[in-house]
Amino acid sequence: MPKGYWVSVYRTISDPEKLAAYNRLAGPAVAAAGGRTFVRGGRVVAHDAGIAERTILVEFDSFEQAVAARESAAYQEALAALSDGVERDFRIVEGTD
Repeated sequence: MPKGYWVSVYRTISDPEKLAAYNRLAGPAVAAAGGRTFVRGGRVVAHDAGIAERTILVEFDSFEQAVAARESAAYQEALAALSDGVERDFRIVEGTD
């Protein structure tokens, strides 16, 4: 079964305090849903139309698990804390076998 991934690239961070509140809630919510964070921030080299900003990569055992984690009450609480504190491109993608 293909794995599922969250890929999130932050275009702008306008409120670091909201991002910090989100991080405090999102980490436990992702872990409780079975997510494993492989990339969180760190160095980025962007090419073409890419943006060299904060990038997050989280792996789940399946695409369905990744979607369910995004919809979970715990993660929705984290999103409420984040509110309008960032502009980001968030995608859930299916891996290959």
